Amino acid sequence: MIKAALSEHELNKLSTEELKDKLLELTKDRDTDPLSKKIQFYKNELKPFCDELSRRNELLNAEEQLPIVVGLWLPVWSTIPFQDILPGRIHDQSYQIFHNDGYYANIARYVPGHKVGFLQKLSSFLLVYDLMLIQKYDVQNGQWFIQNVGIEQAFRMRYPLTADKAEDWFTKIAESKLKTSSQTDPLQTPDLKNLDEATVKRFKQAYLATPQLEHLYIDRDFRLVKSQREAKQRPSYTIAVRQR
Repeated sequence: MIKAALSEHELNKLSTEELKDKLLELTKDRDTDPLSKKIQFYKNELKPFCDELSRRNELLNAEEQLPIVVGLWLPVWSTIPFQDILPGRIHDQSYQIFHNDGYYANIARYVPGHKVGFLQKLSSFLLVYDLMLIQKYDVQNGQWFIQNVGIEQAFRMRYPLTADKAEDWFTKIAESKLKTSSQTDPLQTPDLKNLDEATVKRFKQAYLATPQLEHLYIDRDFRLVKSQREAKQRPSYTIAVRQR
């Protein structure tokens, strides 16, 4: 059993690696909790560890963070509501992939059998639904600048969505669609005809926003990220570990 509540003195005595390990232990198997429960869990238990780790961040300059972030990451715990707009997400088949060309993707897999019309129809075909949110990233005025540029969907047989398959899917879309489009094209709402009306509305609201992102802590293997869909929204927190 992990002792979550530590005094400031005890936190100061922990090494940076021990702080990261504590966060991973505390959040293990908790990413499937309801969002409201995760928000309270952050406030009541995780925040002191996150605050202390943030004070240890040696890469405060966003420009210095750019080369560090490139690669494939597993979001092991998050309070971002976007990916769970749909029920049934397979949490260990969710990925964040940053390419060194300024594009990155959030990829998630969903299983059928839930009370969402098109997901129920998939059950008899043993299909799964993969969703990819594609974004551009850069640093402007010393801050991370994020822009949503596309949403992709795919229906597949129930084979695991491995890191290799997720990477290949993102690379294929980036090469075939993103780099051939005009950089000055206005942001268009995505085609989400396979989803029900209420879900489409929530996706479009999130997609048309300009996300804000800040690394409270980052090194080559661990990221603690604070993000907001827009300035007035409640901040979300994500813990991600590098897979490669």
